[in-house]
Amino acid sequence: MTQKRTINELNIDFMRRRKPAAWLSGVVLLVCLLSIVFRGFDFGLDFTGGTVIELGYAQPIELSEVRAVLETQGHGGATIQYFGSRTDILIRLAPQDGVEEDSAKLSDRVFQALSQAAQGQVELRRVEFVGPQVGEELREQGGLAVLFALIGILIYVALRFEWRFAVGAVVALIHDVLFTVGIFSLFQIQFDLTVLAAVLAVIGYSLNDTIVIFDRVRENFRRMRKGTVIGIMNRSINETLSRTIVTSGTTLLVLVALYVLGGETINGFALALIIGILVGTYSTIYVATAIVVWLGLSRDDLLPVKKEGAELDLLP
Repeated sequence: MTQKRTINELNIDFMRRRKPAAWLSGVVLLVCLLSIVFRGFDFGLDFTGGTVIELGYAQPIELSEVRAVLETQGHGGATIQYFGSRTDILIRLAPQDGVEEDSAKLSDRVFQALSQAAQGQVELRRVEFVGPQVGEELREQGGLAVLFALIGILIYVALRFEWRFAVGAVVALIHDVLFTVGIFSLFQIQFDLTVLAAVLAVIGYSLNDTIVIFDRVRENFRRMRKGTVIGIMNRSINETLSRTIVTSGTTLLVLVALYVLGGETINGFALALIIGILVGTYSTIYVATAIVVWLGLSRDDLLPVKKEGAELDLLP
């Protein structure tokens, strides 16, 4: 009777497919970069500035009815979404080119139009205004946050492992970030502060997955004296495969539930994390470890350095 093999006992040759994976990553990243350069992002009001109006209706209302009223006021491009229930509405009005209007006057005008259409069965709950200068500062600070995170990770991995591991980890993280934000640019999905927070979370998640495999690689290099670099890499990835599947799978279940049931408010956050976790799992195997191999990692790079005179100290 044949025995069933567990996931940890598999011997999948991941490194054999590293070259096709590199071509695939290169083509996809090129498309994402071209989209970012030529199409840009559909920035939310957090970055562009604008007015946020929260309304409470006495009865459930359709978003199409609210949009029809806003179009009569010249705000056809407004973002409208439910905020909790079908009676709570959140409206985001982007600043209009060539039109300068006080936020209070704008919110009063919009509210009066909606109140008249609903026969007074609506309540103005909140009005917030984000200036264009604040939005520009948030964009700059968000970009700096990603940059400093990558620099810090480069230093940390270089000190904990070896410089080849640091380069592999950072390139994999850049790959994940560009892929995630590139999808938002390619499909013109709204990019706001929640998406930026998700991108930073993706960096941490992907790094953790990479560190787990790098730890196993270092351990196996010291334990498997006769193994080749490619063989040890494959062995390390296979040994951590069950952990990767369980961790990524359970996290994706939660994120899919958030995306489906959480409403439009956190859709962008959940979607960015879903993309980031899928791409991060791929890049840990086919980007981070593959780059370490291409940089010429050898057993001597990971074996502890013997101090001069250490053997003499052991003599009686």
